[in-house]
Amino acid sequence: MHLQALLCVLAACYESVITLNATSNEQKGDAKDVTPLLLISFDGFRADYLEQYPLPNLQKFFSDGVLINQLINVFTTKTFPNHYSLATGLYAESHGILASRMYDSETRKNFTIANSSDPFWWNEATPIWLSVQNKNYKSAAAMWPGTDVMIQNRTPTYFLKYNPKVRFNERLDNLTKWLTEDSLVKFAVLYWEEPDFTGHIYGPDNTTMMAKALKEVDDHVGFLMDHLNQTGLLGKINVIITSDHGMVQCSQDRLIKLDDCVDRNSYVLVDTTPVAAIIPINDSSDLYKNLSNCHAHMKVYMKAAIPDRLHYRNNKRIQPIILIADEGWTIVQHGDLPRLGDHGYDNSLSSMHPFLAAQGPDFRKGYRMKSINSVDLYPLMCNLLGIPEMPNNGSYNNVRCVLLREKCSDLAAVIGIVIGAFIVLTTITLLFRLLKNREHSSSRPFARLELEEDDDEPLLE
Repeated sequence: MHLQALLCVLAACYESVITLNATSNEQKGDAKDVTPLLLISFDGFRADYLEQYPLPNLQKFFSDGVLINQLINVFTTKTFPNHYSLATGLYAESHGILASRMYDSETRKNFTIANSSDPFWWNEATPIWLSVQNKNYKSAAAMWPGTDVMIQNRTPTYFLKYNPKVRFNERLDNLTKWLTEDSLVKFAVLYWEEPDFTGHIYGPDNTTMMAKALKEVDDHVGFLMDHLNQTGLLGKINVIITSDHGMVQCSQDRLIKLDDCVDRNSYVLVDTTPVAAIIPINDSSDLYKNLSNCHAHMKVYMKAAIPDRLHYRNNKRIQPIILIADEGWTIVQHGDLPRLGDHGYDNSLSSMHPFLAAQGPDFRKGYRMKSINSVDLYPLMCNLLGIPEMPNNGSYNNVRCVLLREKCSDLAAVIGIVIGAFIVLTTITLLFRLLKNREHSSSRPFARLELEEDDDEPLLE
């Protein structure tokens, strides 16, 4: 056995790794070749609900497709920032929808969920429904945050004005009608308020109420699949089901009261728990010092010192002082607990992470991944639709293996094969040398042990 042969085998194994992990970035052609994509968000669906509750329709959905156990979402882990991140592939500091409440010091404008239709807040990014239309396709939307706003002077081709009273079935009916009647509709989004609504009122630890809300969500998934089948769309479109954030239990015993620490006349409170945005009125250093000593379960940052990993510093709408409550703690100025369940906390917490499931002609079947970043969904969707990506913070390479057309493998398994091959070949070489030495020694059984000048080859040749 020669060293050259061993190296050739290892090189072949290495080449297999490269081949198996090669990307295929082929762009699709005309509209007939582009498979429509339907993206659905169930607000506040924490990832581990999949393990805690019986969800037969959802489990069947991802058993026939893809499941990503956890989506590492963006900070703050609120509804509006994360839905816009899913649609743009950008961190909140880059797309500008930073929280549920915002204030712009230059224009003196205020943003709230109830007052969110001013394009000013949304124009810093280009959502995917506009990119689809830039490709001369059409898009459709049912209540997804931002889709009823004139972003860059446009809305989706078809959309519903936000109205929480419109039932899930009616939202879906509209989307499937647009998808079936107009062949140019290649992208559709749907938003549903549960289980977020129930989680806020009762808290995720109330298993009775959460089970009821999640059964309703699972029934909606069942209706979705039946409806796609009846309309002839099942198997002909790609469907992604995901969420924006998770939920954590709060308690009256875990309150942080700002009035106990600082004079409320010394600051303006722009946003509240669990990430509070503060504008100092006078001396910011004294206010910062007092807030820093306020409570052991609240972190206080001057804007310039906000950790890099949060990607929450480089935007003019981020206020001078940011307060971040620890998991399950609630920041108030005074008074009682506002809600039993909440989100918005540090996005490194697993309780804040949602999941992602997908099914369709372009997705693998029975494929699982541990986690991706939520911003990775955007380049994946662009690849599915054959449209160019706008600048974004995601990575297609992180998620491409969910697609059938990509040649992927378990890198750890391939490395194991290479190491195994090395061990086997080394063992064979050792045995070969041992047998050779025995044959040589048996011809001279009583000869004195001596070193032969010709026998200076290395153990591994």
